[in-house]
Amino acid sequence: MTAASALLPIDACRIFFDGTFSEPRLDHPECVAIAPDGAVWCGGELGQIYRIDSDGTRLEQVASTGGFCLGLAFGPEGGLYVCDAVHRSVLRYDLATGDLNVFADGAGSRRFTMPNYPVFDSEGRLYVSDSGPADRPGPGVNRFTPSGDGESWHDGPFMVANGLALEPGGGALYVAETFASAVTRIPIDAYGRPGERELFAVLNALPDGLAFGPDGALYVGCYEPSAILRITRHGRVAWLVHDETAHILCRPTNLAFRGDTLFAANLGRWHVTALDIGEIHPDREARIA
Repeated sequence: MTAASALLPIDACRIFFDGTFSEPRLDHPECVAIAPDGAVWCGGELGQIYRIDSDGTRLEQVASTGGFCLGLAFGPEGGLYVCDAVHRSVLRYDLATGDLNVFADGAGSRRFTMPNYPVFDSEGRLYVSDSGPADRPGPGVNRFTPSGDGESWHDGPFMVANGLALEPGGGALYVAETFASAVTRIPIDAYGRPGERELFAVLNALPDGLAFGPDGALYVGCYEPSAILRITRHGRVAWLVHDETAHILCRPTNLAFRGDTLFAANLGRWHVTALDIGEIHPDREARIA
């Protein structure tokens, strides 16, 4: 794969906020989430929780877990939920009071190995991937009620359950299996129970973050190579954009949409990248990865 085979050139990307020399510094963001007011939130490798103004002009550190922030998600009640690798917990940050507390450190009798990514469904239930070791299959996906009661929702096994995305309409949960180089689809029945898992796509990459775009396609942030993939609802895979220099996109991990704008966290650098998927030309759809 070369940059020329991607749907968009790398110059379609822009640096939304450059935190290389800012004060505070933007410390290797792994996660990104969009607040209801349009602000872009992300986390750092020392547990920093950052807020970037919606126009990208100002960064502030609002809190710190003291650990290592992985995935972020805003709950329906307005709280920010943070997966922390060091504390092996999902934390909840109250935007109104600034309180930061443990929401869950496991589900049922099972302690988290590494809670990686949180996503909410329309009923306010929280799904959390739990990443096992990279060299062997492990669990899994857990689910929590708004009150914090948890269960092991799907035991996998997965080759590192990483980013999650709920299908528009909530009919299935998609799981990035990083070290299987694949995306798995798990149907959800009318009672919220998981169906039989399906292999949705095999990738020539290590997938990390997932996000459905306004066009209904699934977008995949790839830790290696430094690229973003686009997968249609029928499972057709194309390279959206690839940075051969790993400069504007560098180890992109979690993704988030605000309208047609896709934001990507870059674990390998000190900035958040943005690009407009409205620039995809339909004549280039045939270029499949």
